[in-house]
Amino acid sequence: MLASISEENQLILLIIAIAILFALVRWNSKRNKNRLYNRDERNFRKNYYNKSKNKDRKL
Repeated sequence: MLASISEENQLILLIIAIAILFALVRWNSKRNKNRLYNRDERNFRKNYYNKSKNKDRKL
């Protein structure tokens, strides 16, 4: 498939693919950072209590 595409077009596709992957990694890093740093103002005691309360409800 790639053999039928010219080298110039292959280079353009490669650059576009790298740009898309870079954007996905940046988006995922930002999402993970927000998930970690904005969790109930990073209060361990409150988080632990909420998690244990939810765990008891599931049982």
